[in-house]
Amino acid sequence: MAIRSVSRARVLVPVGLLVAAGTVVAAALQGQSGGVESRPPMSVVADTTSSAPPVVTPATSTPTPTATPTAAATALHSAVEQAEGAVSVAVTDLGTGQSLSYGGPGHDFATASIVKLDILAALLLRTQDLGSTPTAAQRGLATTMIENSDNDSASGLWDEIGADAGLDAANARFGLTATEAGQDGYWGLTSTTADDQLRLLRQVFTDDSLLSAASRAYIQELLDQVEDDQRWGVGAAASNGGYEVKNGWLPRDTDGLWVINSIGRVERDGHELLIAVVSDGNPTDSEGMDLVESVARAAAEAVTGS
Repeated sequence: MAIRSVSRARVLVPVGLLVAAGTVVAAALQGQSGGVESRPPMSVVADTTSSAPPVVTPATSTPTPTATPTAAATALHSAVEQAEGAVSVAVTDLGTGQSLSYGGPGHDFATASIVKLDILAALLLRTQDLGSTPTAAQRGLATTMIENSDNDSASGLWDEIGADAGLDAANARFGLTATEAGQDGYWGLTSTTADDQLRLLRQVFTDDSLLSAASRAYIQELLDQVEDDQRWGVGAAASNGGYEVKNGWLPRDTDGLWVINSIGRVERDGHELLIAVVSDGNPTDSEGMDLVESVARAAAEAVTGS
């Protein structure tokens, strides 16, 4: 399916903050700032015009001092620093609750084919609402859409969910606040963020979901059977080969640069992680894949410490 191009904003990726083992670690370099999700909730106050590191204030009244960067935070910065364009990552450890959101502030990324996971989730939510299950024809399209990343199948299910209006309606219910469906049938130009893709992964991989256990198991089975030549991406962060993944790749007509995205669940040294990495402005597809994998590995290490 032809994908129409839109203009691409080029941004610098700032250094982020992470919470590891209850200690606030600020990976702050001169003139840069970032954000974090943690438990308990924390607010981030950053002066991006000075060389001072961001000040992190807990939700309670007890101040927390800023720490020096860890090796893991430094490795993550080094990974994103290699980006020719923009890159953003969001990761959460389902066991410990530790989470990290890093890079690309205010930047919308085209989904390319990772939106196919969103399309399937919207379809299953729709069938649940109707008190039914996907038809055999819909299941056939879902299989080729996810396992083979087939565009014609995605277009077929795009129509089944009500196109852009249907996807936006489902995403509003899923809590995806920064995702906007592509218009005029161009589902690959849906815009999103790493944080929103992490919210989508929570719908697929956790009990805190609008999707039924049967729907989640069905999606997970398809993600586990993605064809071999499409099993790159966030799975690089897995320690034992255990992961489910959906990737997206798209050369832009305007400049020939590549959108390269990867989302999924990985097992790493006894940790179960959800990871979303989105990027654009990559000179080649292979360079974008290398970037996504290095960022996924560094972010996983930052959250798990391993």
